[in-house]
Formats: sequence, structure tokens, C-alpha cells
Amino acid sequence: MKDYYEVLGVSRDASTDEIKKSFRALARETHPDANPDDPAAEERFREIAEAYEVLSDPDRRARYDRGEVFGSQDLFSQFGGLDDILSQFFGATFGGFGGRRGGPQRGPDVSIRLDLEFEDAAFGIECEVEFNAPAQCEHCSGSGSEPGYSATTCPTCGGRGRVQVARNTFLGQMMSIADCVTCHGRGQIIEHSCSVCHGDGLMDATRILTVEVPKGVENGTRLRLVGRGGAGELGGPPGDVYVQLRVVDDPRFERVGDDLHHRIAIGIAEATFGTSAAIPLLGGETQDLEIPAGTQPETVFRLGKEGVPRLQRRGRGDLLVHVAVAIPSDLSDEQEDTLRIYAEMRGEQPQPKKKGLFRR
Repeated sequence: MKDYYEVLGVSRDASTDEIKKSFRALARETHPDANPDDPAAEERFREIAEAYEVLSDPDRRARYDRGEVFGSQDLFSQFGGLDDILSQFFGATFGGFGGRRGGPQRGPDVSIRLDLEFEDAAFGIECEVEFNAPAQCEHCSGSGSEPGYSATTCPTCGGRGRVQVARNTFLGQMMSIADCVTCHGRGQIIEHSCSVCHGDGLMDATRILTVEVPKGVENGTRLRLVGRGGAGELGGPPGDVYVQLRVVDDPRFERVGDDLHHRIAIGIAEATFGTSAAIPLLGGETQDLEIPAGTQPETVFRLGKEGVPRLQRRGRGDLLVHVAVAIPSDLSDEQEDTLRIYAEMRGEQPQPKKKGLFRR
């Protein structure tokens, strides 16, 4: 768990004012606009803003001190985003952060679910999935303008797609960053819209994608297909496709890691004198397992390299066969009498014979 006190450089008993003062100083120092040549600046600023979001709120701070962990989805709600945090502290000192900006925009990610049979997950499979996602308009090649025309730079925001807006708060007039109302955040004005996409540059489309599922995947595995998602705006890169795998259970096996577990039951005589059993294997074949005389209940036999192929590694797990000894509950009179003779010879003392104890 991140130490938010250490991130802000304050003690655990720091006051709200001390926390606010430390955040103000660190935000000025680490904000990406103040460090244009540092690719790690944005991540550092987000960490500082995250620490401030938790420690500046008494309820969140108390929960954090008790050991609760906060995700990014839980934060930045009080201010409505990082831009508003900056606006509260610095007004127009810094530019926009974390919101939409003019120019090319990355396309949306797409999440889909793929159901797999147990053996397909074990050995891998290639299959097709269908989903809807934005695609580049073929008529205008994604520009949004009718062929033969081109967009112009927005005169209101100068192509940035964002403008500063004054607003009144309980602390007085503050400056915040918002999408330009003239170009709606695009940074460009389209005077002659594409007759097909009407200026969006994108069209909703149904896509069919081939997914190569590697061998050894488990239920819940998520595959990421980079650049196969929705098309970006204004020539931006496409998003990704995330494929969530759901593996159907196989009644023959229980999977634990790369090993498989299979359970069989044998009779008392079979356990005593030994027997053999046909054990199912992945792929539909069987293997004879010799069970020696005197096998005890819950004995486990290991069939090497008959488990699941290891994900992105060589080799396979094992198949473990758990043997249970079945106790009969439907003996005939003759069978019961024979078993009682055996028990007497062994010196065992079973309960006396009762009428109706076994099904007749």
C-alpha cells in the first residue's frame, strides 16, 4: 500500500493546512506542464494528487489510517477531475491535464467475453469473435470533411480544443479548463462535413476478429490485443481489445494450477486385492492405472505430464488420481452373512445384525 504521508512529505499527524501546503508546492514542481521533457512527470503528479485526495478528506484519511486501500476509480470525485484540482489551487497558472485535448485522440478500448471448452483452454484454439466498435469513415478517411475540403484551426481555442473558464466558488473567482464550445474539443472547425459520417470521421461498425488463445489459459484469463479496438479520432491510434476468457467446467477434472485432479471409487475387495482402472486423459484417450493390493482410501496416484500445458512455458502439469473406497449399503442377506464371517475371522466387532439395515 502506498504511504501517502511519505508521498506528500508530511507527518502522520499533519494538519489539513500542512497537507494542502505540501500538495501546492509539490504540484507546482511535478506538474507535466512544468516538466515537458520528463515522461514520468505525469505519473508522479497523479500520485501526489491521489495522496492529496485521500489525506485532505477526513473520512478517507481515517479509513486509510485503518488500512483501507483506495483505487483510482474511488478518487478525483470531489473536484471532478485533476483539472479542477489545479484550478482550485492555481487558477490559470497551468494548462489542462487529464482531459480531452485538441488533435488526434486515442480510440476506445473494447471488452468482450469468450467462452471456451475445458480442453480448448488447455491446448489452445483459434476462434473468431464479433463486436461493435467505431471504425474510420471510408468516405472521408477519418478527416470528417467531405473529400476535396479540409478542416480549419478553431479561432476560439487556437487548435488546443480547451479554453479557460472563470467561475465563482466559495473561495472567490476561480479558473477552470473546459472543452471549447466552438469546436467541441476537436481544435478544428469542419465547414463541409462528410456526407456519410456527418463530420465525426468515425462510423459504428461490426468487426470480426480472430483470437489466438494460447494453450494453458485458465478461467478468468484476460487477453489484450493491442491496437485492435475502436478507431481513434482525427488520425489518433486505435484502442485495444480485452478478451475475458470463461472456461466451462469439465466434470472429469478439477484444475489446480497446471495439475488436474480426477476421482475414482473402487470396492473393498478391489482395494484389498488390487485392480486396474481406465483413467480419462485430456484429448479423449484413457490410460490404464494399476491399483496395487492393499490400497487405502484417499490414496493419490500421479500420472506425470498428463495435466494442462503450461502457459507460455514448456511442459505440462500432472494428473493426480484420488482413490476412494466405496462402502456398500445394499448388501444381500448372503453378502452380509459372508462379510460378518470375514469380520469375525478378523476379530472385528461390527454392530449386530438388524432387520432393515440394508436394502433387500
